[in-house]
Amino acid sequence: MNRRHFTLAGVFLTGLAVSGVAVAQQPQFFRIGTGGTAGTYYPIGGLIANAISSPPGSRPCDEGGSCGVPGLIATALSANGSVANVNAIASGSLESGFSQSDVATWAQTGTGIWEGREPVEKLRAIANLYPETIHLVASADSGITSVGDLRGKTVSLDEPGSGTLVDAHIILKAYGLTEDDIKPAYLKPDQAAERMRDGAMDAFFFVGGFPAGAIAELASQDDITLVPISGPEAATVLDEYRFFAENTVPGGTYEGVDGDVTTISVGAQWVTSADQPEELIYEITKALWNENTRKLLDAGHQKGKEITIDTALDGIGIPLHPGAEKYYREAGLIE
Repeated sequence: MNRRHFTLAGVFLTGLAVSGVAVAQQPQFFRIGTGGTAGTYYPIGGLIANAISSPPGSRPCDEGGSCGVPGLIATALSANGSVANVNAIASGSLESGFSQSDVATWAQTGTGIWEGREPVEKLRAIANLYPETIHLVASADSGITSVGDLRGKTVSLDEPGSGTLVDAHIILKAYGLTEDDIKPAYLKPDQAAERMRDGAMDAFFFVGGFPAGAIAELASQDDITLVPISGPEAATVLDEYRFFAENTVPGGTYEGVDGDVTTISVGAQWVTSADQPEELIYEITKALWNENTRKLLDAGHQKGKEITIDTALDGIGIPLHPGAEKYYREAGLIE
């Protein structure tokens, strides 16, 4: 992978003593690869990193302190999204990361976009988190009201290595389009939104939980259209790719978009490597689903409210990590 700057979400202050006694505990670091800072992966990653961390010297959970994994310092890194995170896990440069369900499945099985490449056979799931909505945002002045209207327009498909780019290709194909039929650009959503404000971009794809910061900011300054992905073309995508599901963006989610918009979604999943220790991933999974984490998720982000243990195993197309599986069996989610 190319060297790139990582932004950290989640800052941890290590206490020096408990009850006046110095604590000698070896810290353990655990990284979570997310996405761009304008998307949903990054803030959710920061919430989870804080929830599962309990730096050396922290006050114990039962005394009002952190309820994370004792000695663990987790950080969320801003990265290039699903494909990049999976590659980083495979190379050992990340302990874990977020990935769309489709990308994770293709990578682990060597199918889809991974066909002809070495599969990431050790890729394992910790949890399904929340649905990621496929947004197709167009400027109101572009006249784009359907996917078919993208023909001849300047359209950002997101960066190479992102899951959004993969899904954009699938959607274009379903509507009889290819990159040759549009003027493609490969920008992160905040960059695409900036170009749209300048009049240099007609539309862009983004896959992530709503409300997405870059889109919300754009809609507050300029008139936009949230283009539906529906009808028989969308139905063919749902039939062919079982990791997609129908999804609705409620009216009012973005300023100026008053009606509900039908689209499709994939699952945002937290994945790791089979090489990670079973007990560590067990403790991390346990910390993810404790009551304190529930409070952090509910208060920290709108999408956090959708991260529930009831949907933790939904849409997972790769094996669970043994540590996560152990926890879910104890919780009664697996017989």
